[in-house]
Amino acid sequence: MANKRAVDFRAKTEDELETQLVELRKEQFNLRFQIANGQLENTARTRQVRRDIARTKLIISEKAQGVA
Repeated sequence: MANKRAVDFRAKTEDELETQLVELRKEQFNLRFQIANGQLENTARTRQVRRDIARTKLIISEKAQGVA
């Protein structure tokens, strides 16, 4: 069975995915600063964001190739 998050991502249009990718990259940037300053409490969030970025990029490329 497919991952629920992946199913949610595939339901979005390419423009929505591009917007989401930009937001995820901004969040990743902010998380890096929080780590550097010692303010980050939920360290697992960095891993989640990194994987969401990869998932989003994969689905964007699949839609561009016409696979999905």
